[in-house]
Amino acid sequence: MTTLLITHPASLLHETPAGHPERIERIRAVEQALEDERFAGLIRATAPLGLLEQVTLCHPPTFAQAVIAAGPKTGLVQIDADTLMSPGTVEAALRGVGAATFAVDEVMRGAIANAFCATRPPGHHAESDKAMGFCFFNNAAIAARHAQKAHGVERVAIVDWDVHHGNGTQEIFWDDPSVLYASSHEMPLYPGTGAASERGQHGTIVNAPLRAGDASEEFREAFEAALLPRIEAFAPDLVIISAGFDAHWRDPLANINLKESDFAWATQKLMEIADRHAKGRIVSVLEGGYDLEGLSRSAAAHVMALMRG
Repeated sequence: MTTLLITHPASLLHETPAGHPERIERIRAVEQALEDERFAGLIRATAPLGLLEQVTLCHPPTFAQAVIAAGPKTGLVQIDADTLMSPGTVEAALRGVGAATFAVDEVMRGAIANAFCATRPPGHHAESDKAMGFCFFNNAAIAARHAQKAHGVERVAIVDWDVHHGNGTQEIFWDDPSVLYASSHEMPLYPGTGAASERGQHGTIVNAPLRAGDASEEFREAFEAALLPRIEAFAPDLVIISAGFDAHWRDPLANINLKESDFAWATQKLMEIADRHAKGRIVSVLEGGYDLEGLSRSAAAHVMALMRG
């Protein structure tokens, strides 16, 4: 068994204005990095189109249909100050859903050990009934619900190391004891959520906020002291990673100073837990990362770790 990489050309069709950080070049940078000969062993697949019934595992049908209907025929439509839709946005977002659910299917049937979904737009800011923060549908959350509904998975851990807190994932699973949401992120920073005191109705929300200027030592300490013990105790049947790489020291949207080796280290720690409790099953979905060099190098380190390199 090996690692599955899931992509789709539709990720290049979601257009944003000049100067917008969540841009087409992000996917090109990741895909180019993963064309290196070190990744010759990857199994590669094209994302299917996500289905409305998959989207509505986490989002009300009225919201899902409104997002789909809002996609313009021409030009750009503003959803909020940061979030825009172009004619290709709806397909790109649905391919992200399709990638995440297909990855779950392949991991759960034992065809591959783990998977990385390199698609955009990202998803972890999307709340059950609100698109925001560059996000429309919450791919990681949908993947978790799909694993439970389609494969009978009892406990899913979603681990989010994007530098921005995944308010959407937290909101969706706030009162759900079957899904653990564990996040490290910079605070204060957009979207303003993610305090350590935010624990959910059943104590299955675990936030380990970092401060501006923190680097490898603080990040690894947060993982080892706050996140990893809770994930271990939860004993998940599946681990999903919201893999944002904007905590890299080069990233322009935040102030955390991680290196590629930190993402590889965190990946390896989660793989150890997945080996003990989840038969090694991990699905990783791309979230943020807005410096192209930092993003591509970090994604490569993450995938190399998934390949047990």
